[in-house]
Amino acid sequence: MSRIGKQPVLIPAKVKVAVKDGTVNVEGPKGKVSKLFADAVKVTVADGKVTFAPTEDTRFSKAMYGTARSIVAGMVKGVSEGFAKDLEIQGVGFKAVLKGKELDLSLGYSHPVIMEIPEGIKITIADGTRVRVEGCDKQLVGAVTAEIRSYYPPEPYKGKGVRIVGEHAERVRRKEGKTVA
Repeated sequence: MSRIGKQPVLIPAKVKVAVKDGTVNVEGPKGKVSKLFADAVKVTVADGKVTFAPTEDTRFSKAMYGTARSIVAGMVKGVSEGFAKDLEIQGVGFKAVLKGKELDLSLGYSHPVIMEIPEGIKITIADGTRVRVEGCDKQLVGAVTAEIRSYYPPEPYKGKGVRIVGEHAERVRRKEGKTVA
């Protein structure tokens, strides 16, 4: 049995949680998030807490109820506090510009990279090279951040590209260039 799944999720004062037909809807000051869970998990809301239980005695059901608890805890945190990830663009002439609901990235290609900003995501740019992705859905914030990074991941020789602030050095390993003998 999952030790995580046994812990209830406390609901803050300004957050509303509703469960209907396996779908959990969470609404708060930062927005709304909803998620459909498998029938292997029973989700109940009572006394300002959300509790979880496996519906069957199968391995899948036991695994999913801990996962469901983690996801709902993230949803509650997202609608009350929000999630944010920071990106840094490094390279000569590399920059980002917001144009309405589109993010225009100049990343050294012969053409600009234009990305449509999804609903529920707020992007802010500082100094043309620092991009902040904010939203109430943890999965969507991470997906948008990963998509922006995928347009030009940091290259190993000069280090230019789009990197996530706080990214591990192992993920962006620098190489030594060729030396003249």
